[in-house]
Amino acid sequence: MAFVTNENQQMNLTDHVFSLTEREKKYLERSWAKIFSEKVFPAIPEDRFSVLYSSNKASRPNTPVNIMIGALILREVMELNDSEIMQNLMFDIRYQYALHTTSFEEQPLSEKTLSRFRSRCLSYETETGENLIYDCISDLSEEISEFIEEAFGMPKMDSRMMAQNIRNLSFMELFYFAVVNLVKEMVQRGVDFPEDLQHYVEKEDHHRFMNVHDEDITERLNRVKEDAEILMESCDGAFDDTSEYQLMIRLLKESYSF
Repeated sequence: MAFVTNENQQMNLTDHVFSLTEREKKYLERSWAKIFSEKVFPAIPEDRFSVLYSSNKASRPNTPVNIMIGALILREVMELNDSEIMQNLMFDIRYQYALHTTSFEEQPLSEKTLSRFRSRCLSYETETGENLIYDCISDLSEEISEFIEEAFGMPKMDSRMMAQNIRNLSFMELFYFAVVNLVKEMVQRGVDFPEDLQHYVEKEDHHRFMNVHDEDITERLNRVKEDAEILMESCDGAFDDTSEYQLMIRLLKESYSF
């Protein structure tokens, strides 16, 4: 996947805004969306995230980074989960206006898009020690604070806490997939494991697990850690040589620093 900057910044003739009535346009212009659109979105440094992608311009282009970062910021400010931010982006023109996507025929994000982006950032941090999202949001702290204060009359939000919440969510999801992969390996080998953990192989389990709010992240992380420890006991040394088992050991060690 090749890195490209988001060139789709301006409205075109098919823009959804043009279908609004004059009254609706006035309310949109007075909403928090205009403040975010003008103060926060243009300041998002897309190029910082180019290291996550291929330099091969012939590859499929990435989802615009400023839209993903903007969505993650709104997710935190509005206290939403992934499913809620996606629903709002699809059906609420304020979110589209804020993220400059009113000209898109179809909104460019999905829950999987946000999940994969967070995972890329966490993997890069593991390899290099550089937390791209933390650095990005820290640099945007003034713009974000001004947006929150002007749009909602609320006190300034701690940008460090916002970035940490996103990182914790990424780690929780990585841990979840590690458990899923180990469960699948056990199923493939015909090894029994507790019935309470059967949900990890169900199709909709990831959606249910990930659609949490920030206050639930620690609780969910502790739950998946407990399930991981139960699985480790069920393995009884039979999976020590597998990458799934080794990843689980590493994540359990790292989890105690959260």
